[in-house]
Amino acid sequence: MPGGVSGPRRPLGKHELMDTRAARPFSFSFNTSDYRILLMDQDQGRLYLGSREYLVALDMHNVNKEPLIVHPLASVCEEKGRMSDDGKGKTGGITSGECANFVRMIEPWNRTHLYTCGTGAYQPICTFINRGWKAEDYLFRLVPGYVDSGKGKCSYDPKQENIAVLINGNLYAGVHIDFMSTDAALFRTMGGRTAIRTEQYDSRWLNEPVFVQIQKIPDSTERNDDKLYFFFREKSLDSSGGASPSVLARVGRVCLNDEGGQKSLVNRWTTFLKARLICSVIGDDGVETRFDELRDVFIQPSQDERNPMVYALFTTAGSVFKGSAVCVYSMADIRNVFNGPFAHKHGHNYQWTEYTGKIPYPRPGSCPGGTFTPGIGSSKNFSDETVNFIRAHPLMINPVYPIHRRPLVVRTGVDYRFTALVVDQVDAVDARYEVLFLGTDRGTVQKVIVLPKDPTSMEELTLEEVEVFRSRAAVKTMKISSKRQQLYVSSDAGLTQVSLHRCGVYGRACSDCCLARDPYCAWDGESCSAFTPSTKRRSRRQDVKHGDPLRQCRGFNAKVEKRLRETVQFGVEGSSTFLECQPRSPQASVKWLFQRAGRRKVLNRVGGVLKTNHGILLKFLNQSDAGLYHCLATENNFKHTVARVALRILDRDIVLALTAQDEDEQPKTRGASQSSLASTPFPPEIRLINQYCQSYWEQLSPRQQQRKRTSRRHTEGQDQGLG
Repeated sequence: MPGGVSGPRRPLGKHELMDTRAARPFSFSFNTSDYRILLMDQDQGRLYLGSREYLVALDMHNVNKEPLIVHPLASVCEEKGRMSDDGKGKTGGITSGECANFVRMIEPWNRTHLYTCGTGAYQPICTFINRGWKAEDYLFRLVPGYVDSGKGKCSYDPKQENIAVLINGNLYAGVHIDFMSTDAALFRTMGGRTAIRTEQYDSRWLNEPVFVQIQKIPDSTERNDDKLYFFFREKSLDSSGGASPSVLARVGRVCLNDEGGQKSLVNRWTTFLKARLICSVIGDDGVETRFDELRDVFIQPSQDERNPMVYALFTTAGSVFKGSAVCVYSMADIRNVFNGPFAHKHGHNYQWTEYTGKIPYPRPGSCPGGTFTPGIGSSKNFSDETVNFIRAHPLMINPVYPIHRRPLVVRTGVDYRFTALVVDQVDAVDARYEVLFLGTDRGTVQKVIVLPKDPTSMEELTLEEVEVFRSRAAVKTMKISSKRQQLYVSSDAGLTQVSLHRCGVYGRACSDCCLARDPYCAWDGESCSAFTPSTKRRSRRQDVKHGDPLRQCRGFNAKVEKRLRETVQFGVEGSSTFLECQPRSPQASVKWLFQRAGRRKVLNRVGGVLKTNHGILLKFLNQSDAGLYHCLATENNFKHTVARVALRILDRDIVLALTAQDEDEQPKTRGASQSSLASTPFPPEIRLINQYCQSYWEQLSPRQQQRKRTSRRHTEGQDQGLG
């Protein structure tokens, strides 16, 4: 799959996006930053946004409608013993801006309360928030008198990512649990059970991980088999040199009912396993490009809760070469790897190899009381062999490959990286499509679909790219509401609510709507508008798979050609003129045709012609350039005329003479000079100039004409006053 794809069919800048009224920016005047969307509550229609020192509840329908704000408790940085040598306001590498409570987690506790945690100025703290029974209560306040330690629930350092999910009163979190961020662990706390974690300071388990996503995914109908899957990246332990990546993407899992070991791995996970996620592409030159930096994961539910689709966003390691990719994994493939052979390493300087010895019973990674271990009621009853084996062999030898063993989306050779990912399933006329929304580090969001091109390849289409932040701040988090057809995007600069579709921007013609190939949009006979599956198919025209207006827009294309207005443009001999033509899609190729004396042919002008994305510049005009110019755009094998320009050429000498005469004549002789002009021997040129002036005047709107008249009267009054 090639990395260099065509740009977005419809790019929209910040101002253009706002003009569509399909976006709402949110930010408030408090001194805060680092906005992160932490929770989306579809039932109450609330979006919970964490930031520096504040937690905000927003209306999902309109994020600017009466936001509810909480200022969680924050402690003060203790500087004793940690002041840096330079004395410039840093404590052990902490800047003064980090000495604050960065809200990093909020989870539903019950129908009326939320549980939230923050960094607490390097002393993590947690508390409860009362949100009421329903959104109409407009209730959002701290539970008085309750503050809990956030250790094992939230990282100390706001620069460290953490993940968390609250299940049946138990909080599962991937965090760094010390001030210096040297001890990272997957923790389970709360729920009245003994706290449990990954093995401490054992790089075979976790080696400087960066946590990305966490979610419960059942493995079977037996609830004792339920597992927690988490996604992260970590430093590689491989010592094979430059050929080995320094960072690896991982998927890990533990059993929800794991209680730790009895003799070994006490208060440690006894079911912890991990495997590598592969996402790479081989170019035409045979060179493999690996995407190892896992950045985001979106888990797309399916009708079978045991088999959601896992969409993972990767970037290349390092800062020299910018590349991004999206790979999709099936849970069946992930489970097959966890049910496969284990990895083994004889020593630090040895390679990873497949473990070929005897696998103890129960199989390491099995859940107590599950399908394959019905007689074992607790992980404390696991055999010593099983516990010791998993302590030394948490890694699987086989990696997890993406579906079709290739990325779904690839970007290489571009000046940006993807930073966030969400996916929507859209029912169109002919099929159901997955639409990817990809945030970038330049403050934009791309809308992408991938279609099968032939049995062996896919076609990637970037439908649009919208600039959601004026400051070009990198997108941090995104949430999508298919129910409300809204996308919520956050960055350091704030949050923007964006509609999933802006069908009107594609154009007012059936062909424009069809060429867009946007599954959210269809031609309704009058305009390009939002498509709903319940609409009668006969009255809606849409072709996502092929984008063929010749088939879908019969009868409409000819009408558009007839309605196309011919514009008149004037040029002067020896000078230059610009003929404007800008197709709605930058993916369209443009060809100019020249028509004179009834004959139309491809423009092949002798002299200077400068082609741009907005039209052509004709240099050194002469009388032979006069004629009708047709701008023909071709996209997806569909040809249509975008502009028709009738170019008239004015005689240079006449124009110069008229200009000089106009500058020299006085107001008192103006009437006489006009009568003399009528008797000049060049009436065609005079008629052309009059026609040009009349054409220019008619193109102005009534408001502009009034402004011109007012300006002219004002100028004449000034001249009279000065005289």
